[in-house]
Amino acid sequence: MPTRHYIETDVVIIGGGATGTGIMRDCALRGISCILLERDDIAAGTSGRNHGLLHSGARYAVTDTESARECIQENTILKSVARHCVEDTKGLFITLPEDDLAYQDTFIASCDKAGIPTRKLTPHEALALEPNANPAMIGAVQVPDGTVDPFRLCAANVLDGKEHGGKVFNHTQVTGLIRQGATVQGVHCIHTLTGERFSIMAQQVINAAGIWGQTICEYADLNIKMFPAKGSLLILDYRINNRVINRCRKPADADILVPGDTISLIGTTSEHIEYDQIDKLAVTPQEVDVLMREGAKLAPIMANTRVLRAYAGVRPLVSVDDDGSGRNISRGIVLLDHQARDGLDGLITITGGKLMTYRLMAEQATDLVAEKLGNRNACQTATRPLPGSEPSKGISKASASLVKPVYQSAYYRHGERVSHFLDESDDSQAVICECEMVTKGEVNYAIQSLDAKNITDLRRRTRLGMGPCQGELCSYRAASLFSECGGVDGQASAGLLVDFLEERWNGVKPIFWGDALREAEFSYWIYQGLFGAGDVPKSSSEESKTEMNEQVSTQAVDQEVSQ
Repeated sequence: MPTRHYIETDVVIIGGGATGTGIMRDCALRGISCILLERDDIAAGTSGRNHGLLHSGARYAVTDTESARECIQENTILKSVARHCVEDTKGLFITLPEDDLAYQDTFIASCDKAGIPTRKLTPHEALALEPNANPAMIGAVQVPDGTVDPFRLCAANVLDGKEHGGKVFNHTQVTGLIRQGATVQGVHCIHTLTGERFSIMAQQVINAAGIWGQTICEYADLNIKMFPAKGSLLILDYRINNRVINRCRKPADADILVPGDTISLIGTTSEHIEYDQIDKLAVTPQEVDVLMREGAKLAPIMANTRVLRAYAGVRPLVSVDDDGSGRNISRGIVLLDHQARDGLDGLITITGGKLMTYRLMAEQATDLVAEKLGNRNACQTATRPLPGSEPSKGISKASASLVKPVYQSAYYRHGERVSHFLDESDDSQAVICECEMVTKGEVNYAIQSLDAKNITDLRRRTRLGMGPCQGELCSYRAASLFSECGGVDGQASAGLLVDFLEERWNGVKPIFWGDALREAEFSYWIYQGLFGAGDVPKSSSEESKTEMNEQVSTQAVDQEVSQ
């Protein structure tokens, strides 16, 4: 049996979603050595499968004042510290003829109670602000909603964490906890792309795996029951609204239309599913019908808008007392000190909550860990800008040779960090993805500095393949850059291309009609008929991952061992 590598650190964080990456950053800024483990890629789970709404808290104001207050607090903070991840679009809550107009007064009063600023509008005023909203509306309220890019947000947290001493191991799955009596001392891991097994010894383990956190707790025989709620969404092929449009009624299916970068999203549905189905999410035809029908009530133009893809995420609802009936499910933040709760030292679970409150959740978890470690350094994440959002480091377009659309798109995604990869050279400005204006320089930066190990990882870092063509006209170029910039040979990069096309295909299947059907036929002709992608065996694709990551992740693990 091969020797198992052992690494030592103060804190291990399980889960690379918004909360986990936020904890990594918070720990690193306080001088706590930490390692973040993610079984896939950062923001690959629930954090990357939502509508990207920067909640003002208004949606929860009537039913959950505490959550509403948390949201407006974090909304204000993120607009300051995560400027390059956020678009301050504002939002409208509209009342349609079939809705109860009296609810609007209850809604405004509840927002006032939670500290959320509102402005009551006439239908004419609302349509002047958002022309594509339903002209049949009978009332509207403006709120400080916005949008947030969860991929960019998680990547920025990881980047800052790494620059302050933290470490991240993507594609690394926890297979068990290391226990000594009533103390958790670390975790056993396997790198999913290389098969290498290793262990990490730590003084504290933080379970921030969201819905998957139940499995981590089961490794310690703890009774934490999650009640998964699947939510499905549709992506439209262009941006049909510039403000978030909400339905002014109690939360229901398909009542939020969110503008996101170059597209719009309609969501969400809500369906409780069995825990063993959380990795087998599929969007049903019935859900697509509901989203299309109800979405067109928010913005009638949606009825004639092409749907690019469908996807689903799963909300981490929690029952903390093992009540199988689900009556005690919490939708708020759940922070569990397993020493105080279960007599098991060295393990903390942070779950529940929302994307909007990730920073607050990270602060609460890190406060508890810091107290246990005797670290008295204060949290800085509410005031310290993320990389890319430094207000004093903005750079201007210095030369006419730097193409304006290229620069603006890169600066929009990376803020002042654009100077790390974009210059006046033709090579750095070469456009790889026309839909999102992603350049060769940006792709290289994502591979070298942002831990992008395949084209799907690259999509999360740069939005390559997320525009109207869905990667049809740029994925093969990106695959070639993994050969040029990532040290992957031609056969391996072909495998990465096939994997990416398969991943994109999963999102097309639920909306396979009309233009989507025609586009799929065209894509099939290009990649099967012209490029022969169907001749690349699946095993070759899997081998390509192993080959590339043996040069990256294994070296990182060995470096830690040698130190």
